[in-house]
Amino acid sequence: MLGMTGSEEIMANGHSDYDLDIDGVVAELGRLRSSLGSSEEEFGFLANLLQSSQLQSLVQAHSTIMSTMVENQCQPVLSSAEDIAFEVMGEIQLKGLTEPDAVELFRLLQTPHMLNILSAHDMVAQKDYVPRLPELPADADDDEEETVKIVQLVKSNEPLDGSKGCEPIVGATIKADEQTGAIVIARVMHGGAADRSGLIHVGDEVLEVNDIDVTDRSPNDVLRILTQAQGTITFKLIPADTRHSARESKVRMRALFDYTSSDDKHIPCREAGLDFSRGDILHIVSQDDIYWWQARREGDFSMRAGLIPSRALQERRILAERTQRADDKGISCVARSPGSRTTKIKKIMYDAAENDDFDREEVATYEEVAKLYPRPGCQRPIVLVGPPGVGRNELKRRLVATNPDKYRSVIPYTSRPQRPGESNGVDYHFVSRADMEDGLARGRFVEFGEYRGNLYGTAQESILSIINAGQVCVLCPHYQAIKMVRTAEMKPYIVYVKPPLYDRLKETRAASYARSTFDQTSTRGFTDDELRDMLHSAARLEFHYGHLFDETIVNDDLSTAVAQLLRTARRVETEPLWVPASWVQ
Repeated sequence: MLGMTGSEEIMANGHSDYDLDIDGVVAELGRLRSSLGSSEEEFGFLANLLQSSQLQSLVQAHSTIMSTMVENQCQPVLSSAEDIAFEVMGEIQLKGLTEPDAVELFRLLQTPHMLNILSAHDMVAQKDYVPRLPELPADADDDEEETVKIVQLVKSNEPLDGSKGCEPIVGATIKADEQTGAIVIARVMHGGAADRSGLIHVGDEVLEVNDIDVTDRSPNDVLRILTQAQGTITFKLIPADTRHSARESKVRMRALFDYTSSDDKHIPCREAGLDFSRGDILHIVSQDDIYWWQARREGDFSMRAGLIPSRALQERRILAERTQRADDKGISCVARSPGSRTTKIKKIMYDAAENDDFDREEVATYEEVAKLYPRPGCQRPIVLVGPPGVGRNELKRRLVATNPDKYRSVIPYTSRPQRPGESNGVDYHFVSRADMEDGLARGRFVEFGEYRGNLYGTAQESILSIINAGQVCVLCPHYQAIKMVRTAEMKPYIVYVKPPLYDRLKETRAASYARSTFDQTSTRGFTDDELRDMLHSAARLEFHYGHLFDETIVNDDLSTAVAQLLRTARRVETEPLWVPASWVQ
């Protein structure tokens, strides 16, 4: 029976002779030389290698590190030190900090020695140093006794699950092999005890647990043994034929739906699940499993990851749910995932009726994101969306009024005749109907509509001209035009302006003598039915498009909402923020 290497014994058993006597090894090899049948040349090469100063230094460094890890339980706090260093340098540079401490920190962090140290730290934390050994030759003697490894782990409050349940054990999951019935490691949770040991891998077959043979047992039987165990747990394992790399992925995803693992009856282990809310940024550390990803919340430096449904699984769930609802109602439903090349973006008329088919086109699950750092002279547009009458235009007007040289609204195009007192290029761009229709055919407008026989529209080039001038473009488009604006070219920051609850909505609008926007020829206030329609539209807008919003402002008290919008605009201008990954590539 073949045991483990020296490093495996250290990690598994927690003790070893760290002061390895290499001279003794050479002497023992000399004694066994005749029985080994090695030549003088072979023995001399191996002796010189073992006695070289380079190997001596490596052995000493290894012994020091391993003794520290075992005796002091030294574990990395995070595995992204290099990324954090770059973020810190970005913050110092963007905010123009000139304090001596900030300047000195920036100088230290950008030195090659410091960056190499941080990179080495991350490689160790992610276990990206395990050598890749060649496979055994095909003509190896199959009659030799099978290789096994013995691993000891300290029992902790981490999950290990079976086919019908799970118990908090060592940060791994087990299952019965469908063909052989053997108990195998199904999943190793990143950052858990099993992962930190570096000795347990997906596909390893479990032969014994605490000297109890489990070859003919069920996963639940193994769980009972583990549950009753105290202190350390000893596994006897047959190594898997292949090992997956333990290196963590650097993918970040924005969650576009809410998830509660305790409500998911299909999750392999509820105790291993990671709950999240729509808008949370998740660090996806492993996508090896087609149905269950491993993730941790961005900024959460606890080492163990949790299980979340993969994009493929969640899309299947949503499509199945929509299909069932459609079957119940006797209608058809077609949906596509975000980023699908076949997804069509429709341009919606201002006065178009609600279009349910448009809303069903996207299956919102996850969106890959990255940090976008502000660039001088290239400001991101502020896009205000919300239901009719909620006060977006008033918020835009007040924001622009705070600094007209900095914030600018887009001048729309129209085919209607110019009225007395109006200026071309100030109130509207007045063009002929033929020119408007030509622009529509060429796709120049991000949104357009017809009112009383005249065409109106917002041109894409008008938005880009403001951006290229180094100013902040403030937009209030129809909500169904969001997807036309939310592009890598414009990189907008989308703010959802939300009405308060009905009683508060009615109270604040009456107190401010707000005029109804449902009838453009009237100067009356909002009716109760109009307020209810506003809330209904807001709920529907948030349900279908909420995953595209970067921030929500409740327009309760107008002065408070304006102050929040100003803070938002400053943050967009000065802070690195999460955006779709394609925007920074």
